[in-house]
Amino acid sequence: MGDEFGLQVYDEVEDLLKSERTDLIYIATPPYLHYVQARKALMAGKHVICEKPAALKSKEAEELVAIARSRNLLYVVNLMQRYNPLYGKVKTIVQENILGNFLHGYFENYASDQNLHPDHWFWDQSKSGGIFIEHGVHFFDLFTGWLGEGKMVSACRLLRPGTKEKMVDRVQATLLYQGGLVNFYHGFDQPDLLDRQEMRLLFEHGEITLYGWVPVKIKLHGLLPSGQLTRLKNLLPASSVVHHKEPGSAGQRVKAGFKDLDYEDHITLEHENMAGKQHLYAEMLKEMISDQWKWIRDRRHIRVIDGENAVLSIRIAEEATEFSQRLEY
Repeated sequence: MGDEFGLQVYDEVEDLLKSERTDLIYIATPPYLHYVQARKALMAGKHVICEKPAALKSKEAEELVAIARSRNLLYVVNLMQRYNPLYGKVKTIVQENILGNFLHGYFENYASDQNLHPDHWFWDQSKSGGIFIEHGVHFFDLFTGWLGEGKMVSACRLLRPGTKEKMVDRVQATLLYQGGLVNFYHGFDQPDLLDRQEMRLLFEHGEITLYGWVPVKIKLHGLLPSGQLTRLKNLLPASSVVHHKEPGSAGQRVKAGFKDLDYEDHITLEHENMAGKQHLYAEMLKEMISDQWKWIRDRRHIRVIDGENAVLSIRIAEEATEFSQRLEY
């Protein structure tokens, strides 16, 4: 690749860090190397973008953020889910109470382990941090962006049957957010063809479902007061809408949670990014890097994510890991 694109290739990290031509280091090594390599880069005066997680311990992530701040350098972890256009759409629906108050949510990750051989670092908690830290940080950060900071209620982990060493391949955590609980499940035990993810947020008079770990499709089902359907169509253009009552019929009233709701539309709305997951993923990465580079050029720029996202997401993941070790099956 170096030859193809005319790049300088370094065999040692230290040689790269000495390069005066290099302003920013992107760290894409296994998790157990992130803290050491990010710290070296920051101490060498380089800006840093790191793959998730920031480190294996929250105190290490806090240290990296503090070093970057003291040296006026960029430090951020690539929690790119917030650059998905659907993230902002869901956040608007939550903030504007379009479907009422939040009640419950879940993220279910039925992930493939087809390319994770038994000796892969992923299974070694001393190298990966475990599933919550290695993978869960993306979704802890995502739900925090929608609902605010959550409080850990419980967590557990399951061991893969028939393995000599303790191999954790399924974990679940429950967090309490303002208004309701969210369950996070990660299982790495599926063939590639069956790899799938789904997340849902339930509200007082409707629900939102997103599909894929990089969601490209959203489905909304609910009862809408007057004017809210127009708001949703503006928010999610090119959507398909199914009306579950005759268009133009008079509004109706229902009762739930001891409250009356006057609604005008009972609909299912679906919206999909037709460019597909790989295209969207590339666009999200470009948006993330562009956002961070704007801050490097102008410190007044407000970034979508910064070092605090890295710290909070790993703090939650670390707590989930500690909880799960008390309840193991």
